[in-house]
Amino acid sequence: MKSFVAGVGMTGFVKPESREWQYWDMAREAGAAALADAGIAYEELEQVLAGYCFQPSTAGQRAAYELGLTGVPVHNVNNNCATGSSALLLARQLVEGGISECVLALGFEKMKRGALGGGADGGDFATSPVARHYGVMAAAHGFEATPPTAQIFGNAAREHMRLYGTTEAQLAAVGAKNHRHSVHNPHAQFQVEYSVAEVLASPVVHRPLTRLQCSPTSDGAAAAVVVSERFASAHGLQGRAVEIVAQAMATDTQASFASGRCIDVVGVGMTRAAARAVYDRAGLGIEDVDVIELHDCFSINELLTYEALGMCGEGESGKLVESGATTYGGRWVVNPSGGLISKGHPLGATGLAQVGELVAQLRGEAGPRQVRGAGVGLAHNVGLGGAAVVTLLRR
Repeated sequence: MKSFVAGVGMTGFVKPESREWQYWDMAREAGAAALADAGIAYEELEQVLAGYCFQPSTAGQRAAYELGLTGVPVHNVNNNCATGSSALLLARQLVEGGISECVLALGFEKMKRGALGGGADGGDFATSPVARHYGVMAAAHGFEATPPTAQIFGNAAREHMRLYGTTEAQLAAVGAKNHRHSVHNPHAQFQVEYSVAEVLASPVVHRPLTRLQCSPTSDGAAAAVVVSERFASAHGLQGRAVEIVAQAMATDTQASFASGRCIDVVGVGMTRAAARAVYDRAGLGIEDVDVIELHDCFSINELLTYEALGMCGEGESGKLVESGATTYGGRWVVNPSGGLISKGHPLGATGLAQVGELVAQLRGEAGPRQVRGAGVGLAHNVGLGGAAVVTLLRR
């Protein structure tokens, strides 16, 4: 059975505490926009998947109640930075499994200012779900007084530079590209263009990563309405619905920890496995994809993801971004929204915002950031701890 994204919506992503709202306000805004985009009422929903990381238990119900009080099941989803895409995956499974025909995936986050910590609540590493991941980092690189997430990805960047000759300028090129793309995205947290030199000159967070290569903490929400083919036909949605051709989630294996490298513990193996499963199920490959929204929490993760998705060989991603192959006029356009680095990164909403951007691109509704001729889009969302979700969409 096929599934389709019939409607998408999102708030602007903003700096925490810069807007007077609660998580249920942002969820109402994004959810109502997705329902309006699909042209359906909340009463037609059969289930709601609500994703978030930092709100309390049953926050999904509190958020969904802003949209309607119909008694439909509301399920709360928390999968670190891959929460939004995990909610979408569960919504798709409900539809493709024949359990429901119209489901809302809703993601939101109200965050605190400053860098994320290493625990589930930004706290104690001893009880952190990612203690094993940070243990690998500490054994290889020690532990410094810098933000822990930037530290583990920054150390992955150091490894990539040492192994493959990747340069600081190539890492900065990712940040420059994504900030340039976000200029045309009214929902982006940042809408300022920076040169490679300016990215390199911004304050160092954990060398070689500078501030303009790191995703910020953000407030915001995003949503998607997922429907069956029968529902789309009955409601006349075929003209705007975008098919979820294939989707897969992978988690860590022993190989993630065996090498002792940060490159492996930050999700490369998970991404590679999820991408391979998606390509096999879809009968398509990365060569068939036109536009990509991927998880650039830090510039190095965009480069690592190029390799894991098969866009280039191992160690060749620095040269790939430097060549212009991943921006307008190149082979793919990666992160036309500005990505996490510039669009922002409210954890529960990120994966759904990626899909929202791809739906706009595949419909030809992305305005000045439109990728010409976009027919197939790929979303990649990853969370340490770990989960990687890859989604292939087609109009």
